[in-house]
Amino acid sequence: MKLLVTGGAGFIGSAVVRLAVSRGHEVINLDALTYAGCLENVASVADSPLYTFEHADIRDLAKLETVFAQHKPDAVMHLAAESHVDRSIDGPQAFIETNVMGTYNMLQAARGHWESQGKPDSFRFHHISTDEVFGSLGATGQFTEETPYDPRSPYSASKASSDHLVRAWAETYGLPVVLTNCSNNYGPYHFPEKLIPVVILNALHGRPIPIYGKGENVRDWLYVEDHADALLLVLEKGRLGRSYNIGGENERSNLALVQTICSILDRLKPASKPYAELIEFVTDRPGHDLRYAIDPSRIRDELGWRPSVTVEEGLEKTVRWYLENEAWWQPLLARQGVGERLGTG
Repeated sequence: MKLLVTGGAGFIGSAVVRLAVSRGHEVINLDALTYAGCLENVASVADSPLYTFEHADIRDLAKLETVFAQHKPDAVMHLAAESHVDRSIDGPQAFIETNVMGTYNMLQAARGHWESQGKPDSFRFHHISTDEVFGSLGATGQFTEETPYDPRSPYSASKASSDHLVRAWAETYGLPVVLTNCSNNYGPYHFPEKLIPVVILNALHGRPIPIYGKGENVRDWLYVEDHADALLLVLEKGRLGRSYNIGGENERSNLALVQTICSILDRLKPASKPYAELIEFVTDRPGHDLRYAIDPSRIRDELGWRPSVTVEEGLEKTVRWYLENEAWWQPLLARQGVGERLGTG
């Protein structure tokens, strides 16, 4: 297929681009290269004849229409989004403009392209979203595809809005769509403002490792390359109009996760004292959801997909990658907001 991937220079998007090219798909990577976008993330495929980069912002409808007209993609994988909850607390406007209005623009451009091509049955608009749209769980239970939406941060509210837009364009205009909602991703090329890279890099620099509250918040952790595999599977074989929850089947509290990372670092790059001694509990994020957990039975039963690694295996891979790729992450430490405490309200 010829795939238009938005946000393909970001963390998850670049994993999709790399995997899609390796499987023989032609990929147009559309990215605005905002603070978290890095073309180094796709350097391994940049010279492939199957890869094209388009520097464009999904807030620019006219530019999107030009890209669709020029490349005529068979399918869209829409990953471009502002995604950091803490940044959404400090500056929600960018999240509304990109995640809501940007998705509207993508839907309009995709719809125009689809209609101009005679509404082919094979076209797909795959919208990639998050489990955070479902709100917060207590100690038990899991999110299913039928869980009512209950977003609680500007970020999750903007993603919930985009999900609703995609469903509306499917119902009103007949646009062929599939949706996915994923749990927390981690792995190589993770921008160093999110929890796992912050832990790794702070530890390596001997700086305090901040944990919000008491570290009791629980997340289901999904290795990014597993996620990319699931996304391509849903694009190719998912039922039209259907949504699929993608989880790692790896629930951990933030404290347990950080302790695991510290123990891996103790083994791979020993310091003068255990890295866990750097852990420091800090004031919690406003409106911090207690627990997310995905019920992945639909994608498992319908499409036969399950994650390939446990969180311990994935974390080992991730830590090794950061130890071996300082040339990638070192320049990013100077980007706006990295290393600062954001989202205190």
